[in-house]
Amino acid sequence: MPSSVQHTDIVIIGAGPIGIELAAALKAANLEYLHLEAGQIGSTMQWWAPGTKYFSSPERIAIAGVPLIVADQEKATRENYLDYLLAVVGTHQLDIQTYTRVTGIDKTDTSFNIQIVRSYTGVGGPEERNYSHDPSTPTKVIKARRVVLAIGDMHTPRMLNIPGETLPHVSHYLGDVHQYANQRVLIVGGKNSAVEAAIRLFRAGAQVTMSYRGERFDPDRIKYWLYPEIEYLIKKNKIEFIPHSTLESINAQSVVLNTGHTIPADFVLLLTGYEQDQSLFEQLGIELVTDDRKPKICLKTMETNVPNIFVAGTATAGSQQRTKVFIETSHIHVDRIVAALQNRVSNAAPEDYWLEES
Repeated sequence: MPSSVQHTDIVIIGAGPIGIELAAALKAANLEYLHLEAGQIGSTMQWWAPGTKYFSSPERIAIAGVPLIVADQEKATRENYLDYLLAVVGTHQLDIQTYTRVTGIDKTDTSFNIQIVRSYTGVGGPEERNYSHDPSTPTKVIKARRVVLAIGDMHTPRMLNIPGETLPHVSHYLGDVHQYANQRVLIVGGKNSAVEAAIRLFRAGAQVTMSYRGERFDPDRIKYWLYPEIEYLIKKNKIEFIPHSTLESINAQSVVLNTGHTIPADFVLLLTGYEQDQSLFEQLGIELVTDDRKPKICLKTMETNVPNIFVAGTATAGSQQRTKVFIETSHIHVDRIVAALQNRVSNAAPEDYWLEES
């Protein structure tokens, strides 16, 4: 049973970039809110491989009016951005209840009951897969009139469901690249994460093979500075590329492909993308649409079909098969939500580099 109850007007769930930007805007507008995050601030980025760089330039992923300054005006790394998010929180003196996991939300006639527990596991990553709620953990309840779900979309890996997928040398996450030096590594995937991993592991001294179900990589889906390099490395046989291939099984020392190839592998990286945990959407009765099962929202307000439930950031995209929603395309969500919470309609329009879907 819940041990205590808090009351507030608005609850933000998720303290990634857009959740933080929204909190700063709500504070500036003198709106009452509580902000919850299952792990530490920016926890999704904490399980990215060290040194991972953002696709977007710094000014496009800067939030809440705080400039993101990177040495030599280069792309921000994971480390740069985690430090930056903490600086934004400190600059705006935001109060975020970190390590606080939402385990459920109940709707009443006038409010929402949000069940929370103390948590030591953030969103996504290897630890998230092993998380299970202990019913004996003390539960608290927050009563709120309105809720914003800024929960992101990278919660669990997209599984292949093949024999050997859970072996200890198999991972859906790239770790520190140095652990793969002088090792035979098979990488499955054909988007940014797989291509970037292949290049970095090659540079670290790994013997890299890539398996991809397509004929070749799509230049429109690969970071523009990565595409020429991966094409060059494959052309020069620095990285082995096996097109039109999928994995049938994995064993301790090799993998078997549908092409008939058996590839020796000391490590296997299944970088096939991630899926969104949609349990809160489902509990609330939010309508999920398209193959990505994204929450249906009103673009003018970011409100769902459930009154007083809003969605912000990449959470609006569901389990993205083809990534279209990023940090830089989500700033506009903040203005729309704040306007809706103030019973007005935002006049903000998308930036010219992003065409919204209706």
